[in-house]
Amino acid sequence: MARIKGGMNAKKKHNRTLKLAKGYRGARSKQYRVAKQSVMRALTSSYAGRKQRKRQMRQLWIARINAAARMNGLSYSKFMHGLKLANVDMNRKMLAELAVSDKEGFATLAALAKEKVA
Repeated sequence: MARIKGGMNAKKKHNRTLKLAKGYRGARSKQYRVAKQSVMRALTSSYAGRKQRKRQMRQLWIARINAAARMNGLSYSKFMHGLKLANVDMNRKMLAELAVSDKEGFATLAALAKEKVA
């Protein structure tokens, strides 16, 4: 019985990595050894980038809420504290959307928060 060698599986593994490295410059997209290093680094960076994107979005929402709250005579922290006291359970994403698209609705929330804080 003939011995089975690993050529097919190795080729498949190499092609999978080279496919991920498509678009990289020079040897990074052509040679397996170099491509493997580049792909491993890129996948690590993309994992970290997904976490950073969440942080940046929250930062943006807070900046928008703060700007809208200050237009209504409150700081961000006082506004959020007032909403908590008023039992308004709305996340920052929705509050930021209100601040941008529905200024009157945000103003009513700000008035409610101002009333509860004072």
